[in-house]
Amino acid sequence: MEAEKLRGQIGREAVFDGAIVIGAGAAGLAAAHALMKAGVPTLVLEKESRLAEPWHRRHQRLRLNTHRDLSSLPGVDYPAGTPAFPHRTAVIRHLNDFSQVHRLPVTFGVAVEEMAFDGDHWTVQTNAGPRPARHVVVATGRDRQPFIPVWKGMNDFAGRIIHSADFGEARDYAGKKVLVVGAGNSGFDILNHLADADAESIWLSARNGPSLLPKRIGKIAVHRLSPFMARLPVRIADAVMAATQRLVFGDLTKFGLPPASMGGASRLSADYTAIAADDGAVRAIKAGTIVVVRPLREFTRDGIILNDGRLITPDIVIAATGYRTGLEQMVGKLGVLDGKGVPLFNGGETDPKLPGLWFTGMRPSIRGCFANARIQAKAIAARIVKQR
Repeated sequence: MEAEKLRGQIGREAVFDGAIVIGAGAAGLAAAHALMKAGVPTLVLEKESRLAEPWHRRHQRLRLNTHRDLSSLPGVDYPAGTPAFPHRTAVIRHLNDFSQVHRLPVTFGVAVEEMAFDGDHWTVQTNAGPRPARHVVVATGRDRQPFIPVWKGMNDFAGRIIHSADFGEARDYAGKKVLVVGAGNSGFDILNHLADADAESIWLSARNGPSLLPKRIGKIAVHRLSPFMARLPVRIADAVMAATQRLVFGDLTKFGLPPASMGGASRLSADYTAIAADDGAVRAIKAGTIVVVRPLREFTRDGIILNDGRLITPDIVIAATGYRTGLEQMVGKLGVLDGKGVPLFNGGETDPKLPGLWFTGMRPSIRGCFANARIQAKAIAARIVKQR
């Protein structure tokens, strides 16, 4: 009943004296819960017809790289028996359970097109008309749009080029020659699955080596240490991760991987590169099942020429080349995005010239996206309450 009342109020021209949350992923749902708990009238706008749509679309073997105990939203736990690193289906269920338990006011099928600041409030232009509100929390996610670079000659290539988000099943690659481009979090996720696939050949091409940690050391899930790591100064966190990587894996440059451009914690804030997790890929690299090659130079019809002039002939190229926020149309005119389309402020931070505009879930974190969503939701709610 309360949700219907809010929907009716916000649909009229009167300014909604609360917060519109754009996006009903983990960050958006956590923000809505924190705002409602703090007494702020809240409505969530979701362009899809159901929750967790991006998770529904991801490949079937996808699992979290973050531990179950650090990947839940407030007041809702994963069911007994959920693996330490939950499968995508468990994440989908968790998001739905969280929304239902807390009766979050989500309106589906509403796509936000643009936003404008009107002096003392925001006007959110949607496919269902304008929605004026005092505060807007943008929670559309940092991985909203899969990104594939424009490589020279790629349109002439006779094979397939796909993004890592469309990986599918490992069995789809049996008997195939596969090139994975990118050694970040997505790249190693794919390589972990391919390591046990019956592919004819697997190559990895990367310009920069990864900041790489194992999922487990013995029986210890490494991610469980992330709250401690997040409290360390960046320089020390870089050193701890580098030492752990070297201790567990040895010198991976001996197997062709280039060195990392900077420390793992530094890259999180400098270029938003998440820390990669190994679950079998390194073993396959050392065994020669996965062969590390030079960065690619250009595509030809029959193959790919690498920077060293070598020609390889993959059937499938998997671009593990990251994602973009896709926020240019929505907020691009406001001057709040950097060169990669990432908001200049996040969480409890805001721009004094644009009061009432907030972003959450736009950058990777050592803690992981779920734990970070909780932290940023509380920070945003506290700031909004203080301003009311």
